[in-house]
Amino acid sequence: MTTTAHLTDLLRALDLTGVFANAVLGGVIARAERFDLVGFVGLAILPGLGGGLIRDTLLQHGTPIALTDYTYLLTAVGGAALVFVLRVEGKLWDRLFPLLDALALGCWAAAGAQKTLALGLGWLPAVLLGVITAVGGGFVRDIVIRRAPRIFGGNTLYATCALVAGGVMAGLERAGHPMAGSISATFVGAALVLLARHRGWQLPTSPGWRPALRRRPPDEP
Repeated sequence: MTTTAHLTDLLRALDLTGVFANAVLGGVIARAERFDLVGFVGLAILPGLGGGLIRDTLLQHGTPIALTDYTYLLTAVGGAALVFVLRVEGKLWDRLFPLLDALALGCWAAAGAQKTLALGLGWLPAVLLGVITAVGGGFVRDIVIRRAPRIFGGNTLYATCALVAGGVMAGLERAGHPMAGSISATFVGAALVLLARHRGWQLPTSPGWRPALRRRPPDEP
């Protein structure tokens, strides 16, 4: 197999792992919200496939892959079915999910940036679409269940990690190392997510500063 074929297979495997992990998370949220089977499937598809659908729509280069490769949709539905039948919780889940979620973010940031670069666009749109691929599905899911998207604050670094991962992918792709870029970007993004959670890293919020109006002394003309 050629290097390109190996790269394609690697990205697809990582992509599907991310789809499954986030579909399972969507199912966990659906259970907490006491949704029915339709709700489980909906909250599995949105975070599992949403980012890629948004990316492919913006790129306008053919039908989104989630609609042409049935494996993606079946993987998302499979994740929902698993959580619908089995209660996914406990210490094993608490340890496993953060790892899968971090790998999914790194993978999607790398895949989004790599696909954008492959279509001839520059590094800036590549990084941007890497971030959209990584966080777009979760963003839509949060809006659907009527809560402020988590990437807007109140949690540890997430979208920032996708931004860094996309930058790594773009830099190594430009240097002529696409395979190394995909692997490095995936693990850099994942490592940053896990490290941010462990260290509690967050972006600063607005300090509430406002300009003060100078008051004139009573005797000042």
